[in-house]
Amino acid sequence: MAVTKNKGESATALDFLPAKRSLPSLRHAAEDCQGCDLYQNATQTVFGEGPARASVVFVGEQPGDQEDRQGHPFVGPAGRLLDRALEEAQIERTDVYVTNAVKHFKWIWRGKRRLHQKPAVRQIIACRPWLEAEIAALQPKLVVCMGSTAAQSVLSRPVPILKDRGKFLAAENMPLVFITIHPSAIYRQRDRSAQEKEYQRFAAEMKLVGRKLRSVETE
Repeated sequence: MAVTKNKGESATALDFLPAKRSLPSLRHAAEDCQGCDLYQNATQTVFGEGPARASVVFVGEQPGDQEDRQGHPFVGPAGRLLDRALEEAQIERTDVYVTNAVKHFKWIWRGKRRLHQKPAVRQIIACRPWLEAEIAALQPKLVVCMGSTAAQSVLSRPVPILKDRGKFLAAENMPLVFITIHPSAIYRQRDRSAQEKEYQRFAAEMKLVGRKLRSVETE
């Protein structure tokens, strides 16, 4: 879909949102999104996935290398850690909706590898309408923000992850929000011992999410 902008104006996801905001129509429209420059180097748009009646939405930063190649969110190493933690928390992965604040993979070459780059604020803002539309279509009870980019996109402000990690926050025009790290941060710890310690904290936070989710679903 071609979008004509006046000189000096930048496209955003708003220019590509369909009139009908169901998850299938959103996913189809997002395939052609050129709301920021990231589409130019990405293999494809990686939209959110999960049941239309999901009570909880997990939001990450952006697709990684494997997600970009396969076209599905959280199928790489970070996704496997998330799956492990959800299983320990007795949360079925098939019952949750997983997505990202930014729908295209931002990367640079390092030798023969494509390495992740953090999205710029303008790219997060440009892609935010997709996330807002997903949440509006789902009407979940809880949104779990994994990492600073996800939290910034959901709450529309910078979020100090170290300070707010493990907390449930009220947000205007949003469901209840929970703040935690992105599971990929576990791999960035200095050694196996530190990684396991960080994983155990992350898994404990998923158990908090599970308990909260079960309580709000009975309200």
